[in-house]
Amino acid sequence: MDGFAVAVTGIGLVTPAGIGVKENWDRVVEGRPTAAHHADLAGLPVTMACRVPGFSPRELGLRGAQRWDRYSQFALVAGREALAQAGLGPGDRPDGARVAVIVGSGAGGTATLEEQHRVLIEEGPSEVSSMTLPMGLLNMAAGQLAIDIGANGPCLAPCTACAAGASAIGLGRELIRSGLADVVVAGGAEAPITPLYLSAFARMRALSRRSDDPATASRPFDASRDGFVLGEGAGILVLESEEHARARGARTLARVIGYGASADAHHVTSPHPEGKGAELAVRAALADAGLSGRDVQYVNAHGTSTPLNDVIEAGVVRRVIGTDARVSSTKGVTGHPLGAAGSIEAAYAALAVHHGVVPPTANLTALDPRVDVDVVHGEARPGRVDVALSNSFGFGGQNAALLIAS
Repeated sequence: MDGFAVAVTGIGLVTPAGIGVKENWDRVVEGRPTAAHHADLAGLPVTMACRVPGFSPRELGLRGAQRWDRYSQFALVAGREALAQAGLGPGDRPDGARVAVIVGSGAGGTATLEEQHRVLIEEGPSEVSSMTLPMGLLNMAAGQLAIDIGANGPCLAPCTACAAGASAIGLGRELIRSGLADVVVAGGAEAPITPLYLSAFARMRALSRRSDDPATASRPFDASRDGFVLGEGAGILVLESEEHARARGARTLARVIGYGASADAHHVTSPHPEGKGAELAVRAALADAGLSGRDVQYVNAHGTSTPLNDVIEAGVVRRVIGTDARVSSTKGVTGHPLGAAGSIEAAYAALAVHHGVVPPTANLTALDPRVDVDVVHGEARPGRVDVALSNSFGFGGQNAALLIAS
């Protein structure tokens, strides 16, 4: 292993599996699904989703939260948890450290935009909120988090669809490698459970229709999978150069040692049938870390529970990593939180490395016979994880792969 590594010193999670790292990890390791029907979605083509439970911005101390879209609220709560775990308070800049913020998203403040469009049509332009753009723009989770923590380094918001959170972490590592930042608060945030997004995904036939039993609807790699369940949330990691972390006595939870990105250059929604773009990203991450596929013990798969993605990704893992690595998709628990998925799952991969436990793939009862890799299901599988791969793939052929090590 001779690549460049950055330390992960803090993790923050707000997902359908819970608010906070401990609640998340406990539920993911137990493999307890979160999908359920929601009364406010009645009348839409699909009425089930994976929502963050018990999320109350005011109770969580977000003053002025009515001026932030829900996706920004998620980012702030996760960001604060990550910083606290890293031992960095708001405005805390040990040794004058340069702190950057990168928060990716695929949809941004879509709830705000949809609601204000309704106001425009029903009540007229004079009633549209003056905060519509500050709440709805794709860069606002990053901007609000930077304001909240007093970070005046680079502030970026990659929009690479469902790879956005992973892209943010990869770019954060590059900022540290290039010397442009000492600390990067990086991840993704998404709140897409809205009438427009649910209807649009349903029209694409991307969502599961297993409405009789929503808890089992998200079933990655299962022979009977029929689509994903829409999720929401945020995952934020604090990244530091290893020297900086050591100098201030910070605890390293895991390390990001490789990053690869690519484009399928194939289709706006469908992955390349042979997974060529995904394979390029995985191979690039391995090359970046100076490793081979056999060095990877765990793959946190993108594993959306769609018919095409899961088989194609399994083929990439088999060709590049081999069949010895343990594989699982945590979307059986969380559903698919789009642009937040990559950072949430990178956090789970880091926790797998840190705790030496591979979480199971929830709802997997009959493995698709075309999936020829070791998919962990039923129960979590304890065992040392020195290197984990986290895959993220998005519409437009966007691919990102992260290698995370102990």
